[in-house]
Amino acid sequence: MVEENSGPMISVRDLVTHYGERRILNHVNLDIQPGETMVILGGSGTGKSTLLRHIVRLEIPTSGHVYIRGEDACHMPEERFNQIRRKMGMLFQSAALFNSMTIEENVSLPLRELTQLEETTIRIMTRIKLDLVGLSGVERYMPAQLSGGMRKRAGLARALAMDPEILLFDEPSAGLDPITAAGIDSLILKLKLAFKMTIVVVTHEMASAFMIADRITVMDGGEVIAIGTPEEIRTSEHPRVLQFMNRIPEDETRDMQAYLRTLTESNP
Repeated sequence: MVEENSGPMISVRDLVTHYGERRILNHVNLDIQPGETMVILGGSGTGKSTLLRHIVRLEIPTSGHVYIRGEDACHMPEERFNQIRRKMGMLFQSAALFNSMTIEENVSLPLRELTQLEETTIRIMTRIKLDLVGLSGVERYMPAQLSGGMRKRAGLARALAMDPEILLFDEPSAGLDPITAAGIDSLILKLKLAFKMTIVVVTHEMASAFMIADRITVMDGGEVIAIGTPEEIRTSEHPRVLQFMNRIPEDETRDMQAYLRTLTESNP
């Protein structure tokens, strides 16, 4: 259960990131409130996964700040951030399971590494988390023996092992068929209702975004171009949001812009 908090759970301020000379994030600003589900939506290469990696400090920005409960996560000592990281869980796009470990060993790994719990307690907590994501009975399976959707659920069980306050997803539906992807969406909604966690989901899947989000942040070209409720994003008149929502190819957009310029220039 999230404690009362007068400010945002996560606050991104003027975040700039370069890979070499290429600018990936361009002065990104974003507030995510305690207990809300924020979906970061956009096409490939728009900077959404990079932003997520900054939140969990897998990358350090060129400039700017990420605050977690008011603390500057980008510039604090690593030891302090390790304490904060214990309250964060992340499901990576590939699930990032260790292929040489059983599912039970994968899920219990954070408990073994970060706590002093007894073995029987770790085993019970691991099975509770697996049951929560619908994977009872697969404890002794290896990751290669599970389907893609089951591996995602196992990765989610591991992300939940430490009972996090913040849960982050990087493209949870990637590589899944529509029915399996819908099952992951339903699971996210279930977790949201049961635990009141702050949830951040990076995706380019519009159906998923509109199903699970309290608010949606749309990114394009490393910038935030729109933030709002699902209904506000649906009715946005921003040209790039409209292009993404209506699945208009880039070439068609350029052709339309050129056509409109021709009409404008031809008028007296």
